[in-house]
Amino acid sequence: MTGTESRAVRLDAEEARRLRQQRVERIGRWLLPLAIMIAAIWFWDRICVWNEIPKYILPRPLEVLQTLHDDAGLLFTSLLFTLKITFLSLLLAVVGGVGLSVLFAQSKWVEMSFFPFAIVLQVTPIVAIFPLINIYVNNQTAKLLLCAWIVAFFPILSNTTLGLNSVDRNLRDLFRLNGASRWQELWHLRLPAAMPYFLGGLKIAGGLSLIGAVVAEFVAGASGQASGLASRIIEAGYRLNAPRLFAALILISLTGIVIFLVLSLISHLVLRRWHESALKQEG
Repeated sequence: MTGTESRAVRLDAEEARRLRQQRVERIGRWLLPLAIMIAAIWFWDRICVWNEIPKYILPRPLEVLQTLHDDAGLLFTSLLFTLKITFLSLLLAVVGGVGLSVLFAQSKWVEMSFFPFAIVLQVTPIVAIFPLINIYVNNQTAKLLLCAWIVAFFPILSNTTLGLNSVDRNLRDLFRLNGASRWQELWHLRLPAAMPYFLGGLKIAGGLSLIGAVVAEFVAGASGQASGLASRIIEAGYRLNAPRLFAALILISLTGIVIFLVLSLISHLVLRRWHESALKQEG
């Protein structure tokens, strides 16, 4: 065997080893979390059995699943209410955040004038703002929607503004040398460059909009004014109905996971053909 053939054999063996490693990693990325989750559920069940814990303190997993089945009508109706608040607030956060980011990118004076107010909304706890909203807003859905929007708005605004301001100066100079207007520069250069930042902020805002909706429902549900999953949790806590409480918590968690996965898929589909982050994932 010549030296060239020997190197070719070694390269083929290295390539085969690399492909096997990638295949194992792909399988392990799903198999390991699933195995750990199954082990955690089994351990949860065994703790209840070994310590004879009553179900109104800590229900067994099968009792939670049974409650999820028996109370499906009530729980999924509440889930739809929570989802309505979540997605409407996310939509408003996208429209408002992107629109205000464009204004910030077009005028530094606008950014310096209004960005501090966005920071104030972000750093103020929503539970502190809700009593004021409760006084000035009469519609219950509008109250919850406003609270969830406040939580989801800032990540969209800050990430998109960062993306619009992070365009390569050489490309901006090239556009100006070719006589492009500010809006042509915005549409053909700055918005595409800001897309990865916007999608990153969207994934954050998706989870925060759900959190904001649930927190707002908790505050409103404490006075019997909400009908989402948070109000079901409060009601179950008052009645010591732990299986229903855990079932509602599971629905909220699964909803958050689904929202994150859907937004991650959207981000990948948008960026996969041209942005480096998505290309690396495919490689």
